[in-house]
Amino acid sequence: MRKIEEIAVQMGLPTASVLPWGPDRAKVRLDATRAPRGRLILVSAMTPTPSGEGKTTMSISLAMGLNKRRRNAIVSLREPSLGPIFGKKGGGTGGGRATLEPADDINLHFTGDIHAITTAHNLLAAMVDNALYYREGPDPRKVRWRRAMDMNDRALRRMLVGLDGPIRETGFDITAASEVMAIHGLFADAADLEARLGRIIVGDTRDGAPVRAADLGAAGAMTALLRDAMMPNLVQTAEGTPAFVHGGPFANIAHGCSSIVATKMALGYGEDVVTEAGFGFDLGGEKFFDIKCRAAGIWPSVVVLVATVRALKYHGGVGEKSLTEPNEAAVGRGLSNLDRHLDSAGAFGVSTVVVVNRFPDDRDEELALIRRHCAARGVGMAVCDAFVNGGEGALELADVVLGTEARNVEPNFTYELGASYAEKLTAVAKRFYGAREVVLTPEAKANLAAIEKIGGVDLPVCVAKTPLSLTDNPSLTGAPRDFPITVREVRLSAGAGFVVALTGEIMTMPGLPKVPSAARVRLEPGGKIRGLMQGD
Repeated sequence: MRKIEEIAVQMGLPTASVLPWGPDRAKVRLDATRAPRGRLILVSAMTPTPSGEGKTTMSISLAMGLNKRRRNAIVSLREPSLGPIFGKKGGGTGGGRATLEPADDINLHFTGDIHAITTAHNLLAAMVDNALYYREGPDPRKVRWRRAMDMNDRALRRMLVGLDGPIRETGFDITAASEVMAIHGLFADAADLEARLGRIIVGDTRDGAPVRAADLGAAGAMTALLRDAMMPNLVQTAEGTPAFVHGGPFANIAHGCSSIVATKMALGYGEDVVTEAGFGFDLGGEKFFDIKCRAAGIWPSVVVLVATVRALKYHGGVGEKSLTEPNEAAVGRGLSNLDRHLDSAGAFGVSTVVVVNRFPDDRDEELALIRRHCAARGVGMAVCDAFVNGGEGALELADVVLGTEARNVEPNFTYELGASYAEKLTAVAKRFYGAREVVLTPEAKANLAAIEKIGGVDLPVCVAKTPLSLTDNPSLTGAPRDFPITVREVRLSAGAGFVVALTGEIMTMPGLPKVPSAARVRLEPGGKIRGLMQGD
């Protein structure tokens, strides 16, 4: 790795704005932000398998490939959560020779941003219970603010607290689902951060009036806890490409994008800025456009959709245990899922290309089938093997992206903010999922009525949905059509500035699998950590 000061100088960052956090990472002050000059490239994906398809690896690969083509490229990504790191997926810093460095540190405690967000969240929770103890603030039966931790722990989903005060039921959410995390991804500056934190609604009084964090006097201290976390983190790829890593909301239960401040900062210094939206385009991609772009006033020039042969087989009806076996017919059937996402991305008017993240067991015949299909659609396609070959393995992808004409389109959102929430949800469900209709349960209808009563109108919607299917049923693969999407609950994230619609069995506190990834992680005598990444 190069010294982080060298990366900063290469980018042209003002020296006084770069605060080294050791030799290989730095915080960058918000005053380094300047007017955008680069083009934004969004990396999303088809509907993934449970193991994921390598969007982060492909994002890193594309930035490295662009730099090898003598472009000044920067990658701007989310910070990995300890939940999936120790759960099923393992580390979130790419893979093979297409990684962020220092990978172990980024995957673990890094610069402490997620810990700071967790602490700010839990400070507010403590102040809520303190108000209850002194018989102030919200009605104990109407408290909605739970606690948070950056870990998968199903035992904490439901619990009783208050044995020395008002006893009530509550629980924990994973930090990536916290509204504080969502706010961290969307704030503009310190004043905006404090104002957003103050608008968080923690519960209601006995007569139904909302109680906000500002009412408890919590916003100032929460902002102070986030003082360092406000600043984007600067690191590098395995080949020295500059990388911002900042923010970490999940896309299935939040908006799934890295922070606005990091993306805007990167756009001021890079010719090409590569960023990622979580899970498939139906989740992270849609929220990137309808939530992040709307809030930030930005718009991408190109969308890159990541596909894998194994994901195409999965959506072509093949079980997880047989995905490495040759099956050209299943690949052909699975292309319907890729097509749905290509149609969804195209609806925003942005140029779209496909990249196949190549695995060792992919057959040339299967790749050729995908290439013919993309050519018939008039969509550029590349095969990338940067996992093995680094930036050299991403040159075809870089060339396809550079050769794709960026359409200069005006922002074209899925819905107008003035539409009803039912209309907004229906627009998202029909365009991105292929649904026939959205069904609101009685509880969801009551939630929306309460939200509108306190002025929660004209906000974007953030659909919490399984990432494993275009429907709200994770077992339905492929590209189903004309099905209902059931919204069972709606929550107002007043500080983040959107309404969250929960569907299916989506959980805001995941659980660990039977054999979690944590079981293979170990610290070796020389200080090297093994087992954070799959196959390590």
